[in-house]
Amino acid sequence: MALSGRFVALLALGVLPIILIDTAAPGSAALVLGLWLLLVLAVAAVDLAAAASPRAIGVSRELPARVRLGENATAELFLVNRGTRRLRGIVRDAWQPSAGASATRSRIDIPAGERRRVALTLTPFRRGERRVETVSVRSFGPLGLAARQASLVAPGRIRVLPPFHSRKHLPSRLARLRELDGRTALMLRGQATEFDSLREYVRGDDVRSIDWRATARQGVAGGAAQRLMVRTWRPERDRRVVIVVDSARTAAARIENEPRIDTAFEASLLLGALASHAGDRVDFVAWDRRVRGRVQGAAGAELLSRLVDSMAVIEPELIEADWAGVPTLVRGITNRHALVVLLTSIDAPGASGALLAMLPQLTRRHTVLVASVTDPATLAAVDDRADLEGVYRAAAAERALLDVARVSAAIRRLGGDVVTGAPADLPPALADRYIALKAAGRL
Repeated sequence: MALSGRFVALLALGVLPIILIDTAAPGSAALVLGLWLLLVLAVAAVDLAAAASPRAIGVSRELPARVRLGENATAELFLVNRGTRRLRGIVRDAWQPSAGASATRSRIDIPAGERRRVALTLTPFRRGERRVETVSVRSFGPLGLAARQASLVAPGRIRVLPPFHSRKHLPSRLARLRELDGRTALMLRGQATEFDSLREYVRGDDVRSIDWRATARQGVAGGAAQRLMVRTWRPERDRRVVIVVDSARTAAARIENEPRIDTAFEASLLLGALASHAGDRVDFVAWDRRVRGRVQGAAGAELLSRLVDSMAVIEPELIEADWAGVPTLVRGITNRHALVVLLTSIDAPGASGALLAMLPQLTRRHTVLVASVTDPATLAAVDDRADLEGVYRAAAAERALLDVARVSAAIRRLGGDVVTGAPADLPPALADRYIALKAAGRL
């Protein structure tokens, strides 16, 4: 049972007459107040008895299966009045706060035997599974003084996918790949790594690409000038790209109000889309001490769909990463030479010790690229020395940058490569490094 504001207002109506009665006949106010209270309670009880039963309501849902983080989704709730009385009241859809429901309470008026639709706009602000378990229905009587209330089980869920903001960088990187592949009017000079075909020499070609044997086979006919033949090359295809995202405790740190792991997902999505378009095979693994998410054997649109679906439910675990298990993990994915991309944190030399100890096992067989997000606030603090507190903060920032530089130098000495950047800069920087490696034939 619930009492409405009308009940309180009706009860308050008797206060002024009681004061006047007490002034005219002192000592009678308590009796009048008691009678008034009994009368209001009796009216409320009759009103409550006349209210429709909320348990006679049938509930069903229609929800979109998936929605990107930050986008709107419409959640539809269908209520059927299976009772014999008209139901007037309020329905509350109990979504998690992170689902971003615009208004969880809606007024309803459902005659007996009819159905009503209640639409709710969701704007989730957290990635993952957003759930709802119950619907609360409050049914008021004809006078609106008291209501009967019940919570009805109506489970539902919607999967909130990573936003993939970095897809805006994809067209420009795909254009660069097409330039490498020679499919646009702009032809790049220089060799790639896989032989494609022979053609006649034109001014500006690299003389090192002349195929003298093919030129000799052309011969000289009718005194015509000897035609020089050059080899044409194309970028590597059908290479392996293995993306390993660190989902241990350092991935939970927030930089520019975004967890590190979300930045890693953005970079993985852009790299995966780019490599798939380039004809390479992409495998994805989220790892700490065990596999938290895996995508293998997908390409094209299916790859992106499976990537975002797998990433949606992965949350950082507050444990240390087991880097010693990564070589075995990669070996289980491919025995061929591959580009192994490790998305992790390298801002603490002590915490990076296990990563550095493991790297030689990977660099022996694979091209290894370590990508790490940096905090722009640290870079800004270096130049802020206006007061004593700022000087100490700048010193701490300098030390943090030196730590990153030390770990980066150690990774390069062990045969790996390093890409760092702010949350908005890391995905395109990683994509650019992939294109550079592909152009250099290092995949």
